[in-house]
Order: sequence, then structure tokens, then C-alpha cells
Amino acid sequence: MTRARRLWIGPVAVVALVAAVAGAAYAQGYRFREGSLPARYAPPRMPDGSFVVCRVSYRSVRVEPMGIGWQTDYPFAEINLTTRLSELTKTRVSRDDNGRPNHYVVRLTDDALFNCPLTIASDVGSLGFTAPEIERLRLYLLKGGFLWVDDFWGTQAWRQWTTEIAKVLPPSEFPIEDVPMSDPMLKSMFEVAHVPQITNIQFWRGVGGQTTSERGSDSTEAHLRAIRDDHGRIMVLMTHNTDVADSWEREGEDPGFFYQFSPNGYALGIDVLLHAMTH
Repeated sequence: MTRARRLWIGPVAVVALVAAVAGAAYAQGYRFREGSLPARYAPPRMPDGSFVVCRVSYRSVRVEPMGIGWQTDYPFAEINLTTRLSELTKTRVSRDDNGRPNHYVVRLTDDALFNCPLTIASDVGSLGFTAPEIERLRLYLLKGGFLWVDDFWGTQAWRQWTTEIAKVLPPSEFPIEDVPMSDPMLKSMFEVAHVPQITNIQFWRGVGGQTTSERGSDSTEAHLRAIRDDHGRIMVLMTHNTDVADSWEREGEDPGFFYQFSPNGYALGIDVLLHAMTH
């Protein structure tokens, strides 16, 4: 298990730290058509024992506005998040021969799933699990795996997701609960005092930064929810009515977007990663 230094840093310091380490991102200016990059599937064996994020690929059974299925926020959300994790903590991050953080895509039926310390999935209001995926995901989570689902908005997306995850973890045994702001996870390194509502950069530009609710009155409040095992360990974390990953993915594209969303997005992201690695 990767060891990470635990340190409390106040909200003002979050802005200063993240702004300092992210300065180079403005120069890099990652701009690309989302969904255009090929999947980099996880190898049968990881190249090293350092931390890596795996993105779950899945089949979409419905369409959400501004969503593109499993490829939403791929791959720069995980590249940027693990880069900042390595800069702001002592965590050893897996890297390729060019020094860029490794990142992988994994199907739930792949054996490589069990080599992934943390998995993420976006736009999960569009997914539908197959029977083999249900069994494999249940096994992965009960054996100690961690899944973070993000960027799904409104009532219909929530119903779709909860219907599907209930097939994996029946709510009678594994209920979904709100994560209180007093939860130790939210103090892993940064003090997270509220669930940030972060919109995707295209929506933000379209509304001139005047609102962050992508579904209007149907998504006014961002939610942080979880499913825990019998020992209280979080197996599934859900950030609903917010696109936390866009605060990582798009950090270098617009200074206004960065300062409005990225410090809070990174504070939550790094807290979650540290908690998942140590529990």
C-alpha cells in the first residue's frame, strides 16, 4: 500500500498551493475533443507498485445531455489529478518511460481490475451493467476495491445509477448514505467544508459563469454520498450534481475556470485519494 503524508492545510493555502503547482498547465493548454483519444487499457500486470487510477469503461444504455459515456473527462482528469497528488504529497505515482503519470482504462470483466487500487467512472447516469459485470464489480468492491462515480446530474441520472448499483450492492444490505462534512475522509489533507458544485467548462462558458446547476432546478444541490461495507469502509463514493473531474481535466484552459473550481476540486480529490489508499 502506498504511504502518504497526512497534513491539514487551510482553504487559503489550498488556493496558493494548487495555483503554484498548476502554473505550467496554462502553458501546456491541453485542448482536445473529448472522446477522441483511444483507450489505454490496463496491462495484465502493473509496471510498478506505485499509485495509479483506472477508469471504468462501460456500455451506455441512455444518453445524458453533454455526456459521452465512459470517456467523459478521460484522460486528463486522472493525469492531472495524479500529477497534483505527487506534487502536494509524498505519494509515489506510477509513471511511464517519459515521466508522465500512468493511467489506465479497465473493463469490469478484465482481470486487471483487481490490480487497480482506485477506479473512477463518469456520466454514470447513462450506464447499464451486464450480469458478468455485476458479479465482478461486487467481488472487486468486497475485496477492498474503491469506485468513485462523478459527473451525473438530475433525477433521471440518479435513478439510472441507483438502479444499476443496487444490482451490485443490494440497498437492504448496503444502503446509500450522505457523507457528513465531519467525515474523516474530508480531513485527510485539506479541510473540505462543503461539497463543491462544479460544472463542465463548456456549460460554464455558455452561461457566462452565472450558474453551476447543469439541470436547472433539478440539480441545484451537489451531493456527496457513499456505500460502505460492514466495517464502515467506503466502497463506492458518489459525487452527484457536480463534475469534480472537470476541475482537474480543464485546469489549464481558462484562468477564470481554474480559480473558481480547481482549488476546491483538488482539495476534495486529494482527500479522497489519500483516504482510499489508507483504508
